[in-house]
Amino acid sequence: MHDAAQARLPRPRQSGRKVARHFVREQVLDALRTALLEGELVPGEIYSGPALGERFGVSATPVREAMQQLALEGAVECLPNRGFRVLVRTPRELAELAEVRAMLEVPVMLRLARTVPPEAWESLRPAAAVTGEAAASGDLADYAEADRAFHRAVLSLSGNGQLLRVTEDLHRRAQWPSAGVPRRRRADLVADAAEHAALLEALIAGEVGTVEALVREHFTGA
Repeated sequence: MHDAAQARLPRPRQSGRKVARHFVREQVLDALRTALLEGELVPGEIYSGPALGERFGVSATPVREAMQQLALEGAVECLPNRGFRVLVRTPRELAELAEVRAMLEVPVMLRLARTVPPEAWESLRPAAAVTGEAAASGDLADYAEADRAFHRAVLSLSGNGQLLRVTEDLHRRAQWPSAGVPRRRRADLVADAAEHAALLEALIAGEVGTVEALVREHFTGA
């Protein structure tokens, strides 16, 4: 993890202490998210801020700040005077997250399928293409980001900012590794991205029945 983490943390430009500190914190946060998704930080294990700071070549402060953000995102828990434990989640918890996401997103997508014109859906082709490219690369962190971006682009057509914030949080929580669930392979990512492409084609064509079948299958599969 040390070498990979160092490679993801370029030295910030010295354009002011606050800017540099914010830059380092965001770089550490991105690196930690990637390490979590790729299994470099193991569920159930405890990691200290200073030890991770040494791995990343930074002070413990930006690591602690990044870990506090990850705690808000449901990836870790803070242990006073000990560090941070990567949360162990079960398949049941994943299923519960998928159920809640489906309750929120499926009705909205069906409503949008009936009301949004084809040209608006056409504008989402680049977002769908990015998910395909990320899936083909097999990079879990890139795919997780592209996956959220596609769902966010679809739901943004609702004009409901609160919905976007809630579903974004749920989606990110659903992406963290869980106990008993194998690490996603490239083939899994490619299949998931193909569902995005098929959904978009159905939305463009106005095939509401197909849209409903696809979105329900998408969440069931998740």
